[in-house]
Formats: sequence, structure tokens, C-alpha cells
Amino acid sequence: MAEERAAPLRLGSIAPNFQAETTNGPIDFHEFIGDNWVILFSHPEDYTPVCTTELGEFGRLEPEFTKRGVKLIGLSANTLGSHEGWIKDINEVTGALVKFPIIADKERKVAYLYDMIDYQDTTNVDSKGIAFTIRSVFVIDPKKVIRTILSYPASTGRNSAEVLRIVDSLQLGDKHRITTPINWVKGDDVIVHPSVQGEEATRLFPNLRAVKPYLRFTEDPEKKSA
Repeated sequence: MAEERAAPLRLGSIAPNFQAETTNGPIDFHEFIGDNWVILFSHPEDYTPVCTTELGEFGRLEPEFTKRGVKLIGLSANTLGSHEGWIKDINEVTGALVKFPIIADKERKVAYLYDMIDYQDTTNVDSKGIAFTIRSVFVIDPKKVIRTILSYPASTGRNSAEVLRIVDSLQLGDKHRITTPINWVKGDDVIVHPSVQGEEATRLFPNLRAVKPYLRFTEDPEKKSA
């Protein structure tokens, strides 16, 4: 019988709720989110090289995410016992300390719900020939709205700094009605949102610099406190 795929999630979708076992105990995902931002990310398989470097780096950067009110939670199609043993390897190899929970999704229930299954690489399967998860990243805000979706092939490790940069951009934009240009990092100039016009624009952004009527730069509103 043909495999059914979950309805595609879009930016702006409410993150589907689920219950799962994790390395930090059982969770209800919406309760886990609470009033926080959350990064839900999947990796293909425990005890693999690229995934080991990724989880170690997310562990190292967790304090930076925490400062921004962001909780991390990982996932792969492995058992709790596998996760717990692998975390010891990650900490040893990378020098990090993985404290965030990792979901045990052996039955791929969450993976199918969030469409994390690898449909491209037919060799990325377990001993039973069942597809593993790809490197998905979901940035979810406190209203449980999906704000970013990233997908990477199994062969390519993610850029953790980019995930952090996206969070910075989203949080700054929500608070100050701005958008961020290409290659922006915290502290760089930002772009005034097109919805802010006329006197309101000059009042809110006294350092506004119009390059074109549709392209107006200003200083990062939080640059002094960054």
C-alpha cells in the first residue's frame, strides 16, 4: 500500500501537538513550548559522525538560545537507550554538555507528523528498510506558530549560527517592525518594514536612511544593549 504523507506544514501553521518520550522524560509538546520559542530539530541517526558534531554544537550554544527565551529539543528515530548512550559520546567528543531533551521517535510518529522523512536518499534507511529522518529545523514562536522551516540532506551538517541568526531576526522584527537584509547579524543595520510609512516612520526610526522609497535602512534598535 502506498505510504501516506502528512499534510504539508507551512510557515504560519500551528505546530502539531504530540506526546513523546524524551531523554528528559515524557512531554506534551504544546506544554513543553509554554510561553517560549522552541527549536525542534531532527537528525538521521544516533552514533553517526555528522549528527555527533551537530548535537555537540547545539549543546555548546544552548546558553545563547536560553538567553533569547528559546528551548531546544532534538529528535531521531532511535530508542531512549540509544540516545542516552550517544549523549555520552557527544559530550566526550565535542567537549559540550547536551542538556536539552532528545525525542525517541522509533515509530516515526513525530517524523511523519512533521514530514521529516527522507524521501530523496533511498539509502538513508534502518535495518528494516524504513526511511530515517532528515535534518529538519522548525522555529516555533510562543503562540505555537511555525516561523521557519529548514531541511538539509543527511550528508550536510547544519549551520547552528544561522539558526541563532534567524531567531534574532524574528524576535527583533516582532518587537520593532523591521526586517533584516541579506547576511544580517545582530547589531547590523536593519530595514524598516514597508507597513511603516510617513511621519510614523521618522518618529519610530529617527536615523532612517532611504536608499529607495521601498528600501529604508536604520540602526538595529537594540544595538546599544546588544
